[in-house]
Amino acid sequence: MALARDRRPSLLHRTGLRDAGDDIDTARIAEAVAYLRHRGRATLRDRLHQVHLAMGLAVQAGLAAALAWIVSHHLLGNPQPVFAPISAVGTLAASVGQRLRRTVELIVGVAVGVFLGDVLIYFLGTGGWQLGLVVTAAIVLTTFFGASVAVVIQAAATAVLIVTLSPSTEDLELPRFVDAFVGGGIALLVTAILLPLNPLRVINRAARPALDLLADQLDVCAQALRDRDRSAAQRALDRLRENKEELATFTEAIEGAKETSTLSPARWHRRSELTHYAEAADPIDRAMRNSGTLIRRAVTMIEDDEPVPEPMPDAVVHLAESVRLLRHEFAAGDEPERARERSLRAVSEAGRAYDQGVGFSGSVVIAQVRTTASDLLVASGIEQEDANRLVRQAFGDKDKPGGGPAEQHAAPKPPTAPPLG
Repeated sequence: MALARDRRPSLLHRTGLRDAGDDIDTARIAEAVAYLRHRGRATLRDRLHQVHLAMGLAVQAGLAAALAWIVSHHLLGNPQPVFAPISAVGTLAASVGQRLRRTVELIVGVAVGVFLGDVLIYFLGTGGWQLGLVVTAAIVLTTFFGASVAVVIQAAATAVLIVTLSPSTEDLELPRFVDAFVGGGIALLVTAILLPLNPLRVINRAARPALDLLADQLDVCAQALRDRDRSAAQRALDRLRENKEELATFTEAIEGAKETSTLSPARWHRRSELTHYAEAADPIDRAMRNSGTLIRRAVTMIEDDEPVPEPMPDAVVHLAESVRLLRHEFAAGDEPERARERSLRAVSEAGRAYDQGVGFSGSVVIAQVRTTASDLLVASGIEQEDANRLVRQAFGDKDKPGGGPAEQHAAPKPPTAPPLG
């Protein structure tokens, strides 16, 4: 019994263990609360930014709806001009970057719906099962001929209106056609002539969240490598994986800006300036994906306790700064020379890190620095072949047989994946 009592920790010792556990829990809770607070501020900031982005579209839609109602009611004598404002708002709000196409689809869908509604009402009359049959026929017919989703929806909706309102409203078909023309036409008029948005401003606002997200998470990854903080690197990876909304907004803004510069005479002089952004969308998307691979391998590096040469975090920081410079120089309409220089500096630092010795995951991080830098160079307007050549020059001859002296005299390294470029 005495021996058993001796093996039990003293009350003071047990209290000390509990206090140590409390300290660990307190630190974890504080970290979680700080993270949630940061996410809350970021979410509010993102929502305000989304409102800022949508403000121009909201004003355009309001103006188009008002003009469509005035034209249909006062000029064309429609006593209940409901469909014209709906057509105008639908053309603007649901089809950024494809408004001309959507206007045509709107009119085609209305035509199909009117035709099917009138034909089936003539032969079958009106009622619940007739309504169901008309809607089914409209969807099947438009789908069979390969129509878009917009045409299918318009055909079905118009068929519903014809079947339900025709018994109480005479001559509904012609006003529905006219309203479709009026609404779609006024939406294009507002977009092209009355209130054309500045396409570069729209793109700059849309590009900021995507590019800032990429730069910020690369910075977090670099600091995580310095501190060997696996949880920080994992959070950066998780946040970067949530980039679909930012990229979709960016891509949609590019399409909308191209449409505006095509339709609006006041924006024709912006066409050449939009070329940079239009060509940059795909390489920026690739840079996002390759950066995700980079950060994922950084997490593995920390987990496996691989060596982290001092230049490696610096290389990732230079990548982040290259992304920021690319956004700033695009927004200013300047040639992105500084962004290119910073990308190549990232590759040079990656080469130094490779010379100092890396493990398997470290070699993949080096490879992804090279690949991401190449993507950013292409986004800046350099051809892919030239970008690859510049990356190889900045990195050096480490990937060639019989590399530099540092590699020849260094101690053997763990098996490494070949750098990509």
